[in-house]
Amino acid sequence: MPTSRKFRDSIHAKGTNIAVLSNGNSDDYISLTDIARYKSDAPDDVIKNWMRNRDTIEFLGLWEQLNNPEFKPVEFDGFRTQAGSNAFTMSPKKWIDGTGAVGIISKAGRYGGTFAQKDIAFEFASWISAEFKLYIIKDYQRLKNDENSRLALGWNLNRTLAKINYRIHTDAIKDVLIPPDVTPQRQSFTYANEADVLNVALFGITSKEWRQTHQDSKGNIRDEASLQQLIVLANLESINAELIRQGVPQSERLLRLNASAKQMMQSLVGDHRIDEFRTYGELPNKESK
Repeated sequence: MPTSRKFRDSIHAKGTNIAVLSNGNSDDYISLTDIARYKSDAPDDVIKNWMRNRDTIEFLGLWEQLNNPEFKPVEFDGFRTQAGSNAFTMSPKKWIDGTGAVGIISKAGRYGGTFAQKDIAFEFASWISAEFKLYIIKDYQRLKNDENSRLALGWNLNRTLAKINYRIHTDAIKDVLIPPDVTPQRQSFTYANEADVLNVALFGITSKEWRQTHQDSKGNIRDEASLQQLIVLANLESINAELIRQGVPQSERLLRLNASAKQMMQSLVGDHRIDEFRTYGELPNKESK
């Protein structure tokens, strides 16, 4: 399983609680130990019995070949040849150590056990009980729908926050930057210009430049922003509004906003994920302008 942050959740099938490990994407791992408890009070033995079947070994090997470039095919062939014989034994540790498998993992400790990527876990559940498998899939889908709803709520909340701050931002532009009796065309240009100050500070690119490289996209640069970027954008709009009221020149504001954006993105996603801060190079300093 990827080494990024993991979240522990659970699903419920026919009175059985089943742990789920997730790192925020579709690469979820489900507890085989918990699934096996539906069949027996000795879940480790159930898992070993399943893994010694030839059909199981072939399924696990195919999954690894499709998803794991470090999988060891020679060692796998050795296991496949022996699988199904009376003398053949297999355990999660033996499989992982022998083939470099990643589809099954073993975790020690209080909340440990054997976990498998969801496709493998569903296959194991089928071996336990076809009916039980359907209950597992149903509640797993419920879990993912709940996660998607929470993500959508968070995204919409920050999108709304960005829109509220945009009103503060545009009011400051109107009060300070737009002279009386200017044409509506000039007003629109000024608004767009200030919006691009934020775009360059956060994304390193203007909205026009973004559209030129994303011609198939139905949205705009901000519609494609991550949740972290929307939070930063909302804060940048408030900061820029205050800088405008203070009479800070645009070139200086751009540099300050860029520095603030970098600092906030680092706080939100950590240095190891700073690549989410999309920039096309360093901003020029005032002397080079």
